[in-house]
Amino acid sequence: MAAIDCPGSLKSVRIVVVGDKGTGKSSLIVAAATDSFPPNVPPVLPDTKLPFEFFPDGIPVTIVDTSSRPEDRNMVAEELKQADAVVLTYACDRPETLEGLTTYWLPELRRLEVKVPIIVAGCKLDFRDDNNPVSLEQVMSPIMQQFREIETCIECSALKQLQAQEVFYYAQKTVLHPTGPLFDQETQSLKPRCVRALKRIFILCDQDRDGALSEAELNDFQVKCFHAPLQPSEIEGVKRVVQEKLPEGVNERGLTVTGFLFLHALFIEKGRLETTWTVLRKFGYNNDIRLADELLPPSLFKRTPDQSVELTDVAIEFLKGVFMMFDDDEDNNLRPQEIEDLFSTAPESPWKDAPYDGAAEKTALGGLSFDAFLSLVISTLLFHMLNKGNILYACHHIFLSFYILSLDLIFIVWNLVLLSCSLNQLTTFLCFSNHSLQWSLMALLEPAKSVEYLIYIGFPGDPSSAIRLTRRRRLDRKKQQSERKVFQCFVFGPNNAGKSALLNCFLGRSYENQGSTTDERYAVNMVDDSGNAKKTLVMREIPDDGAKELFSSKESLAACDIAVFVYDSSDESSWKRATELLVEVATHGEATGYEVPCLMVSAKDDLDSFPLCIQESTRVTQDMGIEPPVSISSKLGDFNNLFRKIITAAQHPHLSIPETEAGKSRKHYNRLINRSLMAVSIGAAAVVVGLAAYRVYAARKSASA
Repeated sequence: MAAIDCPGSLKSVRIVVVGDKGTGKSSLIVAAATDSFPPNVPPVLPDTKLPFEFFPDGIPVTIVDTSSRPEDRNMVAEELKQADAVVLTYACDRPETLEGLTTYWLPELRRLEVKVPIIVAGCKLDFRDDNNPVSLEQVMSPIMQQFREIETCIECSALKQLQAQEVFYYAQKTVLHPTGPLFDQETQSLKPRCVRALKRIFILCDQDRDGALSEAELNDFQVKCFHAPLQPSEIEGVKRVVQEKLPEGVNERGLTVTGFLFLHALFIEKGRLETTWTVLRKFGYNNDIRLADELLPPSLFKRTPDQSVELTDVAIEFLKGVFMMFDDDEDNNLRPQEIEDLFSTAPESPWKDAPYDGAAEKTALGGLSFDAFLSLVISTLLFHMLNKGNILYACHHIFLSFYILSLDLIFIVWNLVLLSCSLNQLTTFLCFSNHSLQWSLMALLEPAKSVEYLIYIGFPGDPSSAIRLTRRRRLDRKKQQSERKVFQCFVFGPNNAGKSALLNCFLGRSYENQGSTTDERYAVNMVDDSGNAKKTLVMREIPDDGAKELFSSKESLAACDIAVFVYDSSDESSWKRATELLVEVATHGEATGYEVPCLMVSAKDDLDSFPLCIQESTRVTQDMGIEPPVSISSKLGDFNNLFRKIITAAQHPHLSIPETEAGKSRKHYNRLINRSLMAVSIGAAAVVVGLAAYRVYAARKSASA
């Protein structure tokens, strides 16, 4: 298979050539494309396509010449923004053009945020003064220290046909086989993301799950990636090289993961980056060492604004197994190190930053329960138990080796694991719901990322079987019931109303250890609904000053299942602001068609309420057609079944949708119009029937005469 057919491979390479006037840009392009020196060239060449077989990868290369005139700089900037690589030229016989690299061109590329490989080409090498020789290293070393984005430098001569083609060979190579994502030049070691990807590949190729690649497995790997088997002598040679440099890289069963990583570091050090890139691309990685877009087609996640994505039962069953395998100490929680181990074969852990960090309940030691783990879901799993020859390790690899085993077989093995587990492990299995919360949150907010990370940790089935699209919320209102398992609640309210305290208590955190925030944040947990089934509730805190920006988008409420408005019952101004926000949400919903059920929450019930609080709140909620406010006290831990009430209102969205006066007037007007149209229609029908009857009567009368 050609490199162009691999997921993550570029289908073409676009190289833009820039530099000062007279540095030899156009001559260099013609010399590389035709193997000849042009006596006359136009100031700017049209786009030049190199022959398809010009380079061994067989990927088309287009070279774009550019103007050096100041009035054309905007046009040059647009070309640079579309470049896969940039060749920056200077003339070896004109020192001022070399100076121009640091005074204009390289700073300009940074200003334009052109983040592609840069090749510096010293043209007109044949014109350089040989009486004052200066090595390329002396010239370029300080420049490359200052501008790390320069990949390499090369001197050439179009007239003498000296290294003209090599300029574009290196430019193409830096695009197709870049060093940056794989190798840290300063530490002379593989970069963490590269290590994680290669670990995942190693485990997928370790078909007998013994922690080493045997000769047969090495051959299968070689054929998959390079379409040619290794001879026995070649395999022995590989093992010998590894064993001499790294004894633990080989054992009696074959090449260990340490040896596998060492080999790739050796390839890169020797300039054979194409070897490692070929391996990565065969397993679906792109230049960022993430799964290529082809493996996660946008059509899989296509949905309307008021639809959301949820994990399927198949995905949840898989995650149950993941949780148990990485709960090393069998304490029904994943400690931070266990979470790191779980994601050791993903590009990174997806839960370290907002909005996932702190969004689910954690133990006192910073661990995740099973509910919490599943809520944040989407990351990596694979290499944690690589050297443990037990049944959980075997099951782990079966999950990962989805190229080999069917889903049915995986669940058979999982049942065997359950039978072999201790009672404590079984308890972990039964309380899996905590583990699911992080995954549910990720699926809701970033469905593509959730599926991507499921693949990293070894999800065995078709990616489309891991998620499902919910019914449109607009249709839920018509059907007067929602079938969702995950509900998103927007929490509005003024500053200091008690929003942050509400979310913290929702996560089980003690009131004394809480802090308030004015930033947007999420909290996710499981809630028992009225039928004793568990639902996932995602609470999104909207800062008071963030509401205006939220309402600026027509579809801002499309993803909302229910809105909650929190106010401080002891502060009349807090109540008035919460009421204003309620009206704004109701007005926005009526204007856009994304109406949402709403609940008012009277917080700080442990304090004395402001005068007329109950009367005012009851009047407003009755006027708008929603339930009276729910009184709570986060300080006393009294939540008056609030979270169950939120779920119940979200499940029956038609019952709690507020109406503004304008909305009521509009509905009344529409009813009058509809009645008028109906009356006119009935009148028109009566006239038609009357005319028809008269014609029949007239016809009969005429016939009888």
